[in-house]
Amino acid sequence: MRRVQRTLQALPLRSAILAACFITFPGLALAQDDPSDNTRVLEGIQDGERVEITLPDPEKQLPLDDLRKFTEVFSRIKAAYVEEVDDRQLLESAIKGMLSDLDPHSTYLAPQDYEKLEESTSGEFGGLGIEVGMENGFVKVIAPIDDTPAQQAGVQAGDLIIKLDEKPVKGMSLEEAVQLMRGKPGTILTLTIMREGENAPVEIDVERDVIKVTSVKSRMIENGYGYVRLTQFQAETGGQFTKALEGLKEDHGGTLDGLVLDLRNNPGGVLQAAVATADALLDEGLIVYTEGRIQSSRLRFSAKDGDIMAGTPIVVLINGGSASASEILAGALQDHKRAVIMGTQSFGKGSVQTVIPLDETHAIKMTTARYYTPDGRSIQATGIKPDIEVRPAELKELDSRPFFTEADLSGHLIGQDEDTEGGNKDQKPENQVGSIIDRDYQLRSALNLLKGLNILDNKGADAAQ
Repeated sequence: MRRVQRTLQALPLRSAILAACFITFPGLALAQDDPSDNTRVLEGIQDGERVEITLPDPEKQLPLDDLRKFTEVFSRIKAAYVEEVDDRQLLESAIKGMLSDLDPHSTYLAPQDYEKLEESTSGEFGGLGIEVGMENGFVKVIAPIDDTPAQQAGVQAGDLIIKLDEKPVKGMSLEEAVQLMRGKPGTILTLTIMREGENAPVEIDVERDVIKVTSVKSRMIENGYGYVRLTQFQAETGGQFTKALEGLKEDHGGTLDGLVLDLRNNPGGVLQAAVATADALLDEGLIVYTEGRIQSSRLRFSAKDGDIMAGTPIVVLINGGSASASEILAGALQDHKRAVIMGTQSFGKGSVQTVIPLDETHAIKMTTARYYTPDGRSIQATGIKPDIEVRPAELKELDSRPFFTEADLSGHLIGQDEDTEGGNKDQKPENQVGSIIDRDYQLRSALNLLKGLNILDNKGADAAQ
């Protein structure tokens, strides 16, 4: 659309009228970004000078017909709706509608929503213990949080919640559904869900509780091999992650032989926490950057010098419940070739939400940017693809009968590690207590990969000597 230039020869008699118009509608009348430009124009009009004004592009202005339509709908609801509706309620509903129609993550924050936002970043809140989003009008479970009622009841990532008790979810906003899921600890909520592989809806009873989330869990899964599980990214997760690694090294008595970093079903959280976690494992380089329309949404985060693990091999486990900040961490480690990513493709939430205050008690949370990995890959709707795809599976031992070996032959030569009674010093006792590795095929695969990497590293070191 061609910009129209109009020239006005202002008369003194019209100056006051024009000035009043400009003061009331400065953007419409002058289309100036700098307030000083408005002042110069007004002074020029008052002095009787020839002033050139650039009118705004009509296509970029709010259409008056649509404004009339909005006020018409507003008045019709006020006049004819079956029950009387408060003006404030209608306006807040209109704001919610504008934001919710943009994307699933933009929303209006009323005063109580501020408290929920603080709860999610501090790590303590009341409810079921699931991270949720909207899909086709239903509530979709992004991930159940570890050690919460939802996980213990059997809620799984990818479940579609279609009813909360007897109330259908279709037509609810995400905020309304979350409000119903929260409640007094000890009360029961029945979730009716659709699950892939099931022919009919499944009902799950979940007892509400005060949810206290520990975001970092660590242990030794085998001598020399550490395991760290990040359930979500809270404000203190970066520091807790560093302490967990130091604790594992201290338990082992030195540098670890390998580390499994488990981000499965991690729904994300605080961006700075993911950056701090990546920084602990990288010596240098870009971790993540964001791109948006406004300058404040264009950010870059880089690692400072120092890898706390000193190059120790790392395998990162991800799945469809790994979203947002966990994808940032996995993507940074993958692009810098600092870790092998294993599991299944992640969720694909690659957008940034900014909380914009409207007044002291209200705000909007709006998507303002997209995340990009150091190599410039967008996470949005594509997620992180693992370097090695390993799907969940169950292992069964096919044949546990003992084999007939040389040691069973009468009169065989005594072996180096065999005692005088014919036993093997290294033989492990039977009926060992099963560990989590026996039940978790993906974790076992990660551990086996780390062992293989160490075997190759040791052979290379021996060859160099």
